[in-house]
Amino acid sequence: MTDQTNTRIPAPLYAAAGAGDLAVQQLRKLPAVVTELSERAAASLRVYNEQANVKAAQLREKASTTDFDALRGNAASVATSIAQIAQDRAVAAYTALVARGEKVVGSGVVEAADVVNADIETTEEPKVIEAAKPAPKPRKRVAKPAAE
Repeated sequence: MTDQTNTRIPAPLYAAAGAGDLAVQQLRKLPAVVTELSERAAASLRVYNEQANVKAAQLREKASTTDFDALRGNAASVATSIAQIAQDRAVAAYTALVARGEKVVGSGVVEAADVVNADIETTEEPKVIEAAKPAPKPRKRVAKPAAE
């Protein structure tokens, strides 16, 4: 696998972006591939039909002399090795998708995230504002009796 980047964007996000980009690229090729395959299939159908009849006769003859117990014994070890190969290929494909996603997302996003994170870290804590002291209560004036 590739080394983990020093960004805060997780590898699965890059893998998803890479898979989406790869899917779009492959879907653009699809109409041409479908046309080519349908033409080839129509032309080859007659030839393959004749070859299939000959092969079927050969396989019927071979099946009557085959030791199926020996085949069952080998099947487990072959299945295990195929599973290991499939796992290795899956890891390689995932790694390639992560790399492709990093290119799709671009380093600009990572740089912007780094700037924002640096700004957050360097921003000073807001100063605590103390509550204002309450104003003193006004004194009541005592009215002096008027001079008579």
